[in-house]
Amino acid sequence: MMTEEDWMALAIKQAEKAASESEIPVGAIIVQHGEVIGEGYNSPISKCDPTAHAEIQAIRDACQRVGNYRLPEATLYVTLEPCSMCAGAIIHARIARVVYAATEPKSGIVESQGQFFDAPYLNHSVVSQGGVLAEVASEQLTRFFQYRRAQKKKLKEQANPPIS
Repeated sequence: MMTEEDWMALAIKQAEKAASESEIPVGAIIVQHGEVIGEGYNSPISKCDPTAHAEIQAIRDACQRVGNYRLPEATLYVTLEPCSMCAGAIIHARIARVVYAATEPKSGIVESQGQFFDAPYLNHSVVSQGGVLAEVASEQLTRFFQYRRAQKKKLKEQANPPIS
């Protein structure tokens, strides 16, 4: 039997795919009845698509696999707290539950910048849980941004060599 941590580890593997393509490492999977029905990772840069967040990619994949735009009884596991766009898509897809690893203080809408899923005007209820493998996901993001900053610094130094 898979645990929450086991499912999140699969989402973290998806995030590794994003990092390997120089995308922010966020990954997601969708599980229904104990089976992965969708997976995705951040790819807005490579796809030239601002909506290509991990959650959206996983929802698209799951909907195609099951042949329905609704995913009742499904749980979405994602390595970073969803943004408002993704939270809206989760509602429209009728996903029952969202489990995320790390919080996103700037744009997370599940707990950091608001409690979107608790809004009384929504026509669907989503249960959410944060913090599953949060340290692992946070470290993955930290390493990625450290690498990105080092690359930018290196490019800047090459463009502006010190004058002797």
